[in-house]
Amino acid sequence: MDKLYADKGYISKALASELLERGVSIVNNVRKNMKAKALSLWDREMLSRRFIIETINDQLKNISQIEHTRHRSVHGFMLNIIGGLVAYQLKERKPQLNITSAEFNAMAVMR
Repeated sequence: MDKLYADKGYISKALASELLERGVSIVNNVRKNMKAKALSLWDREMLSRRFIIETINDQLKNISQIEHTRHRSVHGFMLNIIGGLVAYQLKERKPQLNITSAEFNAMAVMR
């Protein structure tokens, strides 16, 4: 089963069940007005590392100049995305999750 780590927010039961049917479980923190739910230690840790993924997305949009809304064609759009991904890959210092081998093995066992 795949997991989708999300921000705090309300996700309808219909959407959650549709994603679950497709093999995707949603993992998120709950708001004050929502019922509490139990999270595994791994899921808690991955939620706390979400900011790194958001940092990567921000760098792709700003530093690699992927965010551009006036594309003249689908080819221009794809060229801009690929160019941004290549520029990101050529960066010397990239944010990392720094998952230890023990954490990685625990993740493999959980699947």
